[in-house]
Parts: sequence; C-alpha cells; structure tokens
Amino acid sequence: MLLSTRLLAPLALLSLSAAAFAAVDVSEKSDRVRVEIDGQLFTEYVFTGAPHVYYWPVIGPGGAKMTRSWPMEDVPGEEHDHPHHRSIWFSHGQVNGIDFWGEDNAAKGGPKGKIVHDKIVKAKGGQEFGEIVAAQKWLAPDGSVPLTSVQTLRVYQRPATERMFDFEIVLKAGDKDVLLGDTKEGTFGIRIAESMRLVGPKKQPGAGHILNSEGAKDGEVWGKQAKWVEMSGPINGKTFGIAIFDHPTNLRHPTRWHARDYGLFAANPFAAREMDKSLPEKAGDYRIAAGLSLKLKYRVWIHEGAADAKKLGEQFDLFAQP
Repeated sequence: MLLSTRLLAPLALLSLSAAAFAAVDVSEKSDRVRVEIDGQLFTEYVFTGAPHVYYWPVIGPGGAKMTRSWPMEDVPGEEHDHPHHRSIWFSHGQVNGIDFWGEDNAAKGGPKGKIVHDKIVKAKGGQEFGEIVAAQKWLAPDGSVPLTSVQTLRVYQRPATERMFDFEIVLKAGDKDVLLGDTKEGTFGIRIAESMRLVGPKKQPGAGHILNSEGAKDGEVWGKQAKWVEMSGPINGKTFGIAIFDHPTNLRHPTRWHARDYGLFAANPFAAREMDKSLPEKAGDYRIAAGLSLKLKYRVWIHEGAADAKKLGEQFDLFAQP
C-alpha cells in the first residue's frame, strides 16, 4: 500500500499541474477568434471590417509586436502603403481574372474580390497546441463564389524565447474550374514590423536582413525558389527573426518568394513568368478542376536572435518530417 501511494503521488501532482496550466487558449468572440499563450495574447483571427480575413496582432517573445499595425491601427512612424498587407493573411491576385490580393479598386489588377468569413469549424485550446479551423468564401464582384477555403491555424506551446504555428489552407473550386493565374501578387504573406525592414520608411537604410535556404541574402531573395525565407531585425532594440517554411508536399516546392525590402514576404507557388522572364508565358498558372481542391501547408517560426541558417535548416527538417 505504501508503494502504491509513493507511485501515485507524483502522478497526482503532474495531473494537478497539467489541469492548472492551460498552454494555448482559444476563445471565440463576435468578430474574431483570440489565441493566448500562457494567458497572454498571441494573435487573433479577424474576420470583419476588411476585404479579406487576417491574423493580427502577432505577439512574439517578450511582448514584441512582430507585424505592422497599419491599416488596423494607426501607429506613428509606420508607412501607409499597401493597405492589403494586413499582418498575416492568404490571398491571390488572379483567381479567374479577379484580384483577391489588392483592396483599392482604383489600383491595377482588375476587378476586386473579397474573401468573406463563412463559419468557425473548430476553435479549441490545449496543452500542446491550440487550433482554429475556419471556412471562407471567395466572393466575386458579380456575387458568384468561384472558390471556397478552409484555413487552419495551429499554435504550439514553445519555450519563452520563441513562437511557432502552422498554417494550412484547402482551396476548393465550386461548380466550375478555377484558374489561379501567374502573378507575383500572392499568396501566404507576412508584413513584418517596420523596425525590422531591410529598407526603412521613406527609403531610409533599415536594420533588417533577409535570408533564404539557398544562401541568398537581402535583395537577392525576391523571386527565387527556396524551402524557407527569414526576415530578421530589431524591435525595441532587440533582434528577432520570423521565418516561413514551405512544406515539401506543397505545389511546386520549393516555392518562389515575393520578398520585398520594405517588409513584405510571401510564399507564392503560382508565380513563375512574373518572377523569371526566361519562363514561358503563364507558366505559373494552376487550374483546380470543378469540385476538387488544393492543400498548402506552411510553418512560421518566430525567435529571439539573428538569423542562423543551420538552426533554420534544422527547424525546416522537423517540419518536413512525415
């Protein structure tokens, strides 16, 4: 009996500790879904007030705000360019000829569509990760829905010096084929904090850097194929990095990157000719047949410290494992 008590006591303590410590909490609100890590805000899935859904803010280690606040919030010192760059989002500039990337109807890109929230499929926290699964409709100007999507955000419990989440999206064609056209304007994008930029606001020299898996740096990264890209730079005097990993099962892996010196970087499997003029016209076009779907998977790793190609490679290998 004494032996049983000694064995059970540690298990009881572990159980009590687990019950008292909610690693990742997910809660539904009227206009968003909130994700907290250890009781502190990490991000929110926002599905009202904009032409597409997005995730903002994105809070890194030590409370660092990893993405630009504008246009959701007007913060001194931030440039007001590209209003469609809403923190973290997924959209595309040519869907059956309709622009779902831009927001300004006066801008180039043709008629503008909207990615409209449909429903929350799942919103659940947990010890190891929390998860949001949400459905969207891609609404054309004529009211038709050429495409629907289901986005999954899976946020993991990590050490205090980092944050990690997986983003998955399933794009499904309606009753007609959907053509995702060859354009640089797409698709899984992040607009980083202004202080992390390679080139700062008003074209001032920035303190940030860009690195990809093939060793290309800074301005060389745009349009190149790579397994991952990281942007790094200071926030409130401390260096942080934020990386996107392209999963090996994704269409046209390693993907091309719409990575700009002003703080945008986006994995774009549909860009080809627009980024490499040696390729044939429309080489990046991809057709989803009526009723069928395409799944894409990405991981985002946020960490303290400057970019380290070896560590980034190790993190990619972990993500790439079956």
